Amino acid sequence: MNIRVATPEDAPQLLQIYAPYVENTSITFEYEVPSEEDFTGRICHTLEKYPYLAAEEGDTILGYAYASAFKTRAAYNWSVETSIYIRQGMGRQGLGTALYRRLEEALAMQNVCNLCACIAYPNPGSIAFHESFGYKTVAHFHASGYKQGAWSDMVWMEKELCPHRIPPKPFIPFPSCQAAAYGKSRP
Repeated sequence: MNIRVATPEDAPQLLQIYAPYVENTSITFEYEVPSEEDFTGRICHTLEKYPYLAAEEGDTILGYAYASAFKTRAAYNWSVETSIYIRQGMGRQGLGTALYRRLEEALAMQNVCNLCACIAYPNPGSIAFHESFGYKTVAHFHASGYKQGAWSDMVWMEKELCPHRIPPKPFIPFPSCQAAAYGKSRP
């Protein structure tokens, strides 16, 4: 298995992974599967500032993970939201662990301090996965999203990745540290 930086050309395969989560679960609160064009835009937008990683075997992407802004104001630069999706039927094979390890390595190089995960509740698998990485539940919101004929709660989990220095080390956008993290510059 190879973990690499995702590219806009990966959008069709990433959508194949994401679509069943949209269509058949409440893991994502999105109702409609995004278009390939929209998903390509999401990848490009993320890579302007944060890592977007794909795990592949041969030419097949098996899962992906990325970080996004926790909030858009400058004071939040050291906090990100993490997301991960694994191709259905490929869980519990170490893909998620490998992706999150690489994601954390890249985010540490960016001087990110806080990792936050927003998880539809109940979702014991995702909660246990994040706990295995040291995340702790910091908030539980009730009946936050309505999908598939039911209200779902939402939990926020958080992990401290890097120490909170005063002043903090400067946030480094992912393209500036990508070569060090992955041996080549951004595509």
